[in-house]
Amino acid sequence: MRLDLAVAQRFGLSRRAARDAVRAGRVETGGAVADEPGLDVAPDAELRYDPNRPARHTVHTRLSVLVEDPLFLIVDKPAGLLTVQTAEHEDDTLYARALAYLHHRYRKRAWVGVVHRLDKETSGTLVFARSREALRFLQEQFRRHSIDREYLALVEGAVRRPGVFDAPLVADRGDRRRGVARPGEPGKHAVTRYRPIETFDRATLVSVRLETGRTHQVRVHFSASGHPVVGDSVYRRREGAVPGLAVRRQMLHAHVLGFDHPGTGERVRATSPLPGDFQEALRFLRRRRASAPKPPQKTNAPIARGVLRD
Repeated sequence: MRLDLAVAQRFGLSRRAARDAVRAGRVETGGAVADEPGLDVAPDAELRYDPNRPARHTVHTRLSVLVEDPLFLIVDKPAGLLTVQTAEHEDDTLYARALAYLHHRYRKRAWVGVVHRLDKETSGTLVFARSREALRFLQEQFRRHSIDREYLALVEGAVRRPGVFDAPLVADRGDRRRGVARPGEPGKHAVTRYRPIETFDRATLVSVRLETGRTHQVRVHFSASGHPVVGDSVYRRREGAVPGLAVRRQMLHAHVLGFDHPGTGERVRATSPLPGDFQEALRFLRRRRASAPKPPQKTNAPIARGVLRD
């Protein structure tokens, strides 16, 4: 169990207040101050909370930290925020927020390495390295495809059964957009595994696991299969949208991230809950499904009973 969750439950705090209390150094476990909200503790761990203890650090941040470690930082990326700067030199990026967070938390100049990226409109788990050695170690895991990544996606149409997309991708399919390679056309190997979780009218919530990590891989594979991600303005056809469902971005969320710890080799796993806009889309679809007229049930005609005669 995460330390901040245990503190919230034990002392009747909100999750945010518990997280702030931990970061401020007002929580002890096992007799020692623990200031990492993502620290894994037993449900019955010895905890002490002193609300009057002077704060170690005051960190005002818009960064949601899932796991904090001396060698890496796993954060919860909101939709609409770039991971890093583009040619436009944006000031507010996830990278800039991570850098500012570590600087203010430890009162010294921080170093942050970019391990991987998420699209601007994709939300969820993302890891930054905090040393050059950890960066090389984590990037090598991505190259070997040993990273555990699960996405949740809301896609158009009915996906009835689990499957695998094994189709190479090209950077330009002819319209300056990425796409699936044509027969005989060279492309980058890409494999996407998926399984349906919940089916609605004209939409399906699917769990997606990546065996490779190509740019826009999930969006391209599902679009090519006829099931584009709901809200994807780049890879979906104009027709086929889910009637009545209004979303402002693609419904794609990096739900789980797992990898080997750069120092100990133990498996690290972080989970990001679905953001509010994704949850609202699901609530809309569930309400509509519940209010839809039920098809008439088939009944068997009564069997006439009598006496069988010769």
